[in-house]
Amino acid sequence: MSTYKKIVLASRPKGHVSPDNFRLEEAPVPAINDGQILVRNHYLSLDPYMRMRMEDVKSYAAPQEIGAVMVGGTVGEVVESKNPKYAVGDKVVGMMGWAEMGVSDGVGLRRVKDGPIPMSAYLGSVGMPGMTAWYGLTQIMQPKAGETIVVSAASGAVGSVVGQLARERGCRAVGIAGGPEKCAYVVNELGFDACVDYKAGNLQADLKAATPDGVDAIFENVGGEIFDACVARMNPFGRIALCGLIAGYDGEPMVLNNLRTFLTMRLSMRGFIVSEHPEFWPQGLQELGELVASGKLKFRESVADGLAAAPEAFIGLLKGKNFGKQLVKLS
Repeated sequence: MSTYKKIVLASRPKGHVSPDNFRLEEAPVPAINDGQILVRNHYLSLDPYMRMRMEDVKSYAAPQEIGAVMVGGTVGEVVESKNPKYAVGDKVVGMMGWAEMGVSDGVGLRRVKDGPIPMSAYLGSVGMPGMTAWYGLTQIMQPKAGETIVVSAASGAVGSVVGQLARERGCRAVGIAGGPEKCAYVVNELGFDACVDYKAGNLQADLKAATPDGVDAIFENVGGEIFDACVARMNPFGRIALCGLIAGYDGEPMVLNNLRTFLTMRLSMRGFIVSEHPEFWPQGLQELGELVASGKLKFRESVADGLAAAPEAFIGLLKGKNFGKQLVKLS
């Protein structure tokens, strides 16, 4: 292979993301220098945080540069190495972006093994999404056996793990998802105690029925009216792990209507970025890996075929069209 494909940010979105915001390019396979490795990416992870990075606004990370390869997690294979720590054939997880190949000096890479854990899972349940779920649940929500936890976007890559980990800890896990098919999956396959279909038009009443003893902790992925409904059900001293606000990523104003409840119920809420807490990754990944390898932690994947399919798959992700973890198969 003398060339490879990559996708760069062509323009910043004005409102909803469109295919015109991306550009597919072809480039020569780069030569590597001493200390570097060349990686052939097998899978690309698509995640909601990418939408925020497309904006030129102050945030936890620098904005995605125009003309630069779109940021993104990848898992792939070392095909050439001038780094003594990596051999040809090693499988590695990193941030090679929306590209079929990438060069790295090894910093920030994680070597993984073939075996009972599928390679794609290292971008999902045993990767950043899984660690996001693990950290938010264990470090912020701090659930106790018998408590009720609620997680929005419950059928997604992060939410699905939150509920299963909560069940492992003896909690009542209630999910919120869009449509009867996703809710059936959340309850019947993932093992949640209940799932509320926010598209059914009866959110508040259905959530009340699913949480008869109130809510002790929330893992929030969506924001908007879903978050408001959850906050209204919270018990005193409830904890909220604020992971995402996907309902507002396309520029719609995000309003919190139940602010008074934070005072009357003495609630605490903390936003977090899991990459800022590397000290927890070994512990979390060990638990997640053991649960996936044993079949106790279940997951589903939506896989787009080929790099050119990434923009439409990403747009679908932002609209909730994916079922489980959204990936792009590159080889």
